Amino acid sequence: MATIPPQAKSKQLRACLLCSIIQHPMDFRKIGCPNCEELMQMKGSPDRISACTTTYFDGIISVIDAEASWVARWQRTSKYVRGMYAVRVKGRIPEDVEAELESRGIKYRPRDQSDQD
Repeated sequence: MATIPPQAKSKQLRACLLCSIIQHPMDFRKIGCPNCEELMQMKGSPDRISACTTTYFDGIISVIDAEASWVARWQRTSKYVRGMYAVRVKGRIPEDVEAELESRGIKYRPRDQSDQD
């Protein structure tokens, strides 16, 4: 699991636009997104990291036991790895990634809270 260095400033951190996990850009580059790398393909790709993550996010939630956390269920992160997650992210995934999700029968739900359940 990636850790956030204590000296990291929030503007250096990035949130995945699909799952909202927050990591340092170097972690996205080294390991990609631990939840959705198969779709996002960020590992080793600075351009993809730039397109599929954002520095514009609000709030941080620390998820330790995702399946037992009501907050993780509320944020739709209960099936994801433990880590730091943004409450809300600004931006959308690239169109090709959204098309890939649709082809797999997965409905994309932006994490900017514009489509409240």
